[in-house]
Amino acid sequence: MKKIILLAAIFMTMTTMEAAKPKSSLPTEKQLENAAQAASAPEFKTAKDSVSYAIGVSMASQLGSIPYEFNHSLMLEGFKAGIEKKSLFDESKLQAILTQWQQDMMASQQAQQDKAQSAGNEQVEANKKAGSEFLAKNAVAEGVKTTPSGLQYKVLVEGTGAKPAATDKVEVHYEGTLLDGTVFDSSIKRGQSITFGLNQVIKGWTEGVQLMSEGSKYIFYIPSDLAYGDRGAGGSIPGGSTLIFEVELIKVNP
Repeated sequence: MKKIILLAAIFMTMTTMEAAKPKSSLPTEKQLENAAQAASAPEFKTAKDSVSYAIGVSMASQLGSIPYEFNHSLMLEGFKAGIEKKSLFDESKLQAILTQWQQDMMASQQAQQDKAQSAGNEQVEANKKAGSEFLAKNAVAEGVKTTPSGLQYKVLVEGTGAKPAATDKVEVHYEGTLLDGTVFDSSIKRGQSITFGLNQVIKGWTEGVQLMSEGSKYIFYIPSDLAYGDRGAGGSIPGGSTLIFEVELIKVNP
């Protein structure tokens, strides 16, 4: 009754204000909605009131993060019944329902993960197939050589300096691309060379850079099994990718 009186008072006030204008008009739907919300808004007279409301909002927020379409009306009924200890389910049935729900949710999540994994595996196989086809054609390209491991390389500039061993550190400039030409990493673009141990990188690099002398510049065509394999690397190198690197060997640090 108080809400109705308050709503009427708000409406009368709005009507009076509108009447003072040259042209009168009825309250808009939005105005009535705002008035209704103001009339129905809870009052927080004590800290207990605020805490109670905050707990309700927090519980709802947590439930909202669960990918399940709850029946909110029955959830509120169940909440009330639980507080008043008037549940329509005994403890055994309650636990059976919740256990089954948890199992169904886990099964659904597992199915989604399996689907995503399957799609990922298909993409990996597609990448490996594309890599094999590319390497087969590239193997007969002018200037390209292939090592027993399957690594392919092409000499752009042959240096005359020292050759590194697998345990040496080397300073290089490089640029790495996918088969579609996407650049995923480039010290050249960063304008800063990089130094690392040859035994701390992918197999294709460890083998390939040992073929170079200081001052050399090579292109390496690295099969996925000599690169990052089926797992890929971060979001920039998909699993199963054949990689192309242009590498300049600046210095060998034994």
